[in-house]
Amino acid sequence: MKEILETKEFKELASKKNRIAMLLTAIELIMYFGFIFVLAFKKELLSQKITEGLTVGIPIGIAIIVLSWLLTGVYVFWANAFYDKAVEEIKNKVRR
Repeated sequence: MKEILETKEFKELASKKNRIAMLLTAIELIMYFGFIFVLAFKKELLSQKITEGLTVGIPIGIAIIVLSWLLTGVYVFWANAFYDKAVEEIKNKVRR
């Protein structure tokens, strides 16, 4: 196990994983805190009525939740399609 962690390939892969995780986290935080800041400082923008009983803020809030799920899906897809395979390749290379 220690041999795997010390390989150049694994360190590069771990760095790539961290970059992707940080990018997706930053996107999520910008969306979430952007919504909160608009709610705090431009409340009238989100309180505009679309129809009776439905304001602009409701669909935006729902969209943030859905986008959060999608960002999670992007990470899971990337991890399953690329990261896990690369880890297995590194393990196999070290075991030889």
